[in-house]
Amino acid sequence: MTSYIALLRAVNVGGTGKLPMAELREMCESLGFEDVRTYIASGNVVFRSDRDASALKAALEERLGEYAGKPVGVVIRTGAEMAEVHARNPFPDAPGNWTVAIFLDRSPAPNALESVRNQGAERIELGAREIYVAYGEGMGRSRLSIPAAESGTARNMNEHRREAGRDGDGVTISGPTTGTAAARMALDHGSTESNPSRHSRSSRIRRARSASGNSW
Repeated sequence: MTSYIALLRAVNVGGTGKLPMAELREMCESLGFEDVRTYIASGNVVFRSDRDASALKAALEERLGEYAGKPVGVVIRTGAEMAEVHARNPFPDAPGNWTVAIFLDRSPAPNALESVRNQGAERIELGAREIYVAYGEGMGRSRLSIPAAESGTARNMNEHRREAGRDGDGVTISGPTTGTAAARMALDHGSTESNPSRHSRSSRIRRARSASGNSW
């Protein structure tokens, strides 16, 4: 059975009139996901399943759409794939809270960065199915726009060098690694705004105001 993490895009979690994480867990369990775990109002879910990623994505998006009354995008990665994303971070020298991986459903085009606008001190690199961005002067000052990232969802790369939990075999492990523990670490990374193609001071303010989640 494979360990997965589902990263919800354009969804607000927690609070009244929103999607509480407890309901999100129940939703996943009703779909047959096993060992379901969430972390506060992160919009991320770790679970295990013997189904493939495309089937899991379709099932969860359909259920979320029924709940929300509108499409809700989901990006699925295995625990091993999440560990690989962190291992391949091209900006290990940059502050983790100023560095994001924008998760996409498919590989970005080789020329995906040609349409980037308003790039200043930011550094950008393409990954396998991600776009990495290091905000040299902080996200609050950035006017960066990445059209190729519009369908993605971003999580910061702030690694927590602490015990990450237990992997699928029940072995306690620490730091960035494979299996459920690596996926679980991603729950601590936090999400950026629903449209990762644009990071600005106004979006930072909106996120601060909605730390406990907004209405759908």
